[in-house]
Amino acid sequence: MSRFCLATICSLVIVAGGLISQPAYAQASTTSAMFRNQLMPQPASLHLGDGAFQITSALTVSLPRTRSGRLQRAVLRALRRLEDQTGVPLPRTIDTTGAGTLIISVASDGARVQGLDEDESYSLTVTQSSIDLDAPTTVGAIHGLETLIQLAQPSGHGYIIPALTIQDAPRFRWRGLMIDCGRHFEPLDVLERNIDGMAAVKLNVFHWHLTEDQGFRIQSKVFPKLTAVGSDGQFYTQDQARELVRYARDRGIRVVPEFEMPGHSTAWLAAYPELASGSQPTGTRPEFGISNYALDPTRQQTYDFIEKFLREMTTIFPDQYVHIGGDETPAPDWKTNPRIRAFMKAHGLKDNAALQAYFNQRVLAILTQLHRRMVGWDEILNPALPKDVVVQSWRGVASLAAGARQGYQGVLSAPYYLDQMQPASIPYLADPIPADTTLTPSQQKLILGGEICMWGEHVDARTIDSRIWPRSAAIAERFWSPQNVRDVNDMYRRLQPASVELETLGLQHLTSEDAGLRGLLGSENIAALRIFAQAFEPVRFGERYREQNTSTLTPLTSFVDAVRPDPPIRHQLELAAQTLLAAPTSTSPATEAARKALNDFFAQQIAAAPQVLIQMQDAPRLQAVQLRAEQLQDLATIGRQAVRYLSTGTPPPAGWKAASLATLDQAKKPSAIVRFQFLPTLAELVNANP
Repeated sequence: MSRFCLATICSLVIVAGGLISQPAYAQASTTSAMFRNQLMPQPASLHLGDGAFQITSALTVSLPRTRSGRLQRAVLRALRRLEDQTGVPLPRTIDTTGAGTLIISVASDGARVQGLDEDESYSLTVTQSSIDLDAPTTVGAIHGLETLIQLAQPSGHGYIIPALTIQDAPRFRWRGLMIDCGRHFEPLDVLERNIDGMAAVKLNVFHWHLTEDQGFRIQSKVFPKLTAVGSDGQFYTQDQARELVRYARDRGIRVVPEFEMPGHSTAWLAAYPELASGSQPTGTRPEFGISNYALDPTRQQTYDFIEKFLREMTTIFPDQYVHIGGDETPAPDWKTNPRIRAFMKAHGLKDNAALQAYFNQRVLAILTQLHRRMVGWDEILNPALPKDVVVQSWRGVASLAAGARQGYQGVLSAPYYLDQMQPASIPYLADPIPADTTLTPSQQKLILGGEICMWGEHVDARTIDSRIWPRSAAIAERFWSPQNVRDVNDMYRRLQPASVELETLGLQHLTSEDAGLRGLLGSENIAALRIFAQAFEPVRFGERYREQNTSTLTPLTSFVDAVRPDPPIRHQLELAAQTLLAAPTSTSPATEAARKALNDFFAQQIAAAPQVLIQMQDAPRLQAVQLRAEQLQDLATIGRQAVRYLSTGTPPPAGWKAASLATLDQAKKPSAIVRFQFLPTLAELVNANP
């Protein structure tokens, strides 16, 4: 977005939206005028005080109680980030014995292995002379330090932290992010920077999806062929996995590994075909979709193998929970293999679902023996399964609630699938326990929280950050903050500075778009292409899956891979349209700002599209969006006309509205696996005309 267009829309947000006000629970004081609440997630309780703490090189740190290495490393990381943010030299070491202006009092370093019941609360008190951070555990202090970093703001020629008091604790105990490394392998540095992002927004579970039909990604020394045959050479060594567990623990994050079984097991069976239920794969499966291969649940050999494998994995992953997948197992061999049919009859198992429940019971017994708890997707839910199993629901709130009514703990994921490419506002308003829930209080306690899912069909190391961030920051707020924190406009206001802060951690969700556009064009001259790209966002997973026959061999370097889901301008245009439509002919500052923002956007697109069409002639990979470029000129022209007719109160010519809506309908049709992000807003403007 050009600087003048962004400035116009930002002024609109301030003038028209009133979005710089404090949250409802903030207590007004003389500090209110200087306090800019950009916190994400919002704390449970915030009360403003008088004045502010000035950040200077005189800042010192005191740790009067716990002085663990983990806490000290967290403090030093926070100081480096504050130093980068403010340009003020801050301590490079911590004097654990002396007094300090930043006093971090932690009662305990917490459990040796962070668990579901770890106390993550903290309190933060800032005055003009000191900052006091109190927490029962180091994890709570880590969260408090993230809040402290977000509170730093410019004031005059320096930086301050406004005087305030925060009492904070998460609403849900399980606040996860799943990254699928089975379909597309993600290098360790990618995972580490995403764990840094998780810590910044107070997520606490990294769900590591390690096995898929496309690859077995974790080294086994007991069964070396799992990676020798089943990984195509892309896997994590045990030492690398242990290091990632340590890295995550240092940031207050648990690592829950997932080993898919009995379905999604092509990589298992390519390495050890004797575990198959009948038909055997000849190698890993580059194609995506649901495979028919499945482990044989009727042989003792299968369970002996699983027991040895899981025993080995518990030496790498200390977390109490192990995810066994359990989803999407059509297993036609179970229906046709005479030996398996005979086994089912002998054990009174009427169908595949019953046989899978039997398999889950056997695996659960192994995990119990290993002092671990089972997590699985919806399909594992079966009355025969003991109640200490955790069900991760990809089918939605109704399925999650059904499990809770049966006494099962659950985690919600269905609304939080990032590959659906939905705007942040949709998952932001989706709640693991909706306000109108019919669950009893005891049943509600069984809902552990939620988990964001980044499936790997359409992402690689270059694009994954832009698919996860910054939308995950908004979802993280849903998991942490009070249920009544639901102002979408305010969420988007805070999401922009949060996004910038996330990129300072090393994430590449903002810079990756320009890198992708430069690659497509083969040039640094992407000014017009950058403006053009703002008009688009990727289509949803299902549409891309239908239109593009992707596999692990498909290069993810198309225009769709460069553009960002839910680009910031999408919501800004929504706000501008809402303001204009409220009083179309008004000359108030808010309406004038809205009118200018819309006109600027459409004018820029009208100017950029012809330039992009010329550039496409020497950029074959861009030529797939030629139709979109041609459509964009027509759509932007309609947008300018709609704004003019509304603003002047002039009725459009006869037939204009019908013709314009027909053009919009054509633009909705699939093309180049991208969609126009502004079509709903444009439709509102057109339909508002008589």
